Amino acid sequence: MVVKFTENWRLAFALVLSTGLLSACASSEYGGVSDPIEGVNRGIFKFNDAVDQAVLKPVAEGYRAVVPSPARTGVRNALRNLKTPTTLANNLLQADLTGAGDTLTRFFANTLFGFGGLVDVAGMEGVNYREEDFGQTLGVWGAGHGPYLVLPLLGPSSVRDTTGLLVDGYTDPVRLWLVNTDREGWYYGRVVVTSVDKREALLDVLSDLKKNSVDYYAAMRSAYIQKRDAQVRGNDDADLPDIP
Repeated sequence: MVVKFTENWRLAFALVLSTGLLSACASSEYGGVSDPIEGVNRGIFKFNDAVDQAVLKPVAEGYRAVVPSPARTGVRNALRNLKTPTTLANNLLQADLTGAGDTLTRFFANTLFGFGGLVDVAGMEGVNYREEDFGQTLGVWGAGHGPYLVLPLLGPSSVRDTTGLLVDGYTDPVRLWLVNTDREGWYYGRVVVTSVDKREALLDVLSDLKKNSVDYYAAMRSAYIQKRDAQVRGNDDADLPDIP
């Protein structure tokens, strides 16, 4: 059943990618990135926003209200610790040996001395977390964004970043271990907790972006492209919204 779900999920994304690639010739560019299926993207964006307002935002607000800040930080640290295999693989694929060393340092320090990753001991010593994914790796290799996409429920993306999302998701050792040991419930639980954690972190950012934007869709697209460009350049500390 899990295999069938995964195959359907991959097929759906493949169709989206194919649509974007075939339509690229008729594109308009925004920040150097084409948006050839803007009408479709806006429709998906509107659907995502409706789901967000009805479900995700209220859940995130409840999570913030009920769970103390130190506990939320601990959850975020643990989730980041679980992403270590994916982060390390992309460090190495980018030939970023310094980043790989920092990733390993963070994992061992936080796992051994940070109660399994709940406390960011390494961050306290100046070894800060840096998010790495295969979309960034493709960017480091010289791949452009490709057409801009808005994915159902997942939000802003591009052909390059959607490819990276598929590769990272499919090869994630934690996911593979949970699925292959009949612990799918833990995997889906991790997905839910990650989603709530990310949305809680963006409550203020997205509220301000929406309130101050004449065109929320265009503002989100611009923020996403700028953030991803900064991450590919290794400038994670750029003062830009952390759009997922």
